[in-house]
Amino acid sequence: MTDILIRILLNAVLLFMVGRLVSGVEVRDGKAAVFGAIAFGLANASVGKLIVLLTLPLTFLTLGLFLLVINALMLMIAAAFVDGFEVEGFGSALWGAVALAGMNLLLGIMF
Repeated sequence: MTDILIRILLNAVLLFMVGRLVSGVEVRDGKAAVFGAIAFGLANASVGKLIVLLTLPLTFLTLGLFLLVINALMLMIAAAFVDGFEVEGFGSALWGAVALAGMNLLLGIMF
């Protein structure tokens, strides 16, 4: 249980940082970051898995880069449900997904 809470809090911090780094992605405060991280995780765990499965040939052809497009869509879905977390367009969502993936990769390497 504590592992899940730590992951949510780390993703909330990363989401807050993405809101500061990427123009077009706005995370108003810590509460929005935490609920945004939860919504992003739930979107990835439910709808994201189905979309990954349905677009597996396209993901294979693009050597996995299409997963960034799927993460951008999940970021937009999460922003639609969380007050204080906004994504202005698909381009901003794509850059936000790239930044989030990069920061998650760095955290994974560090820990």
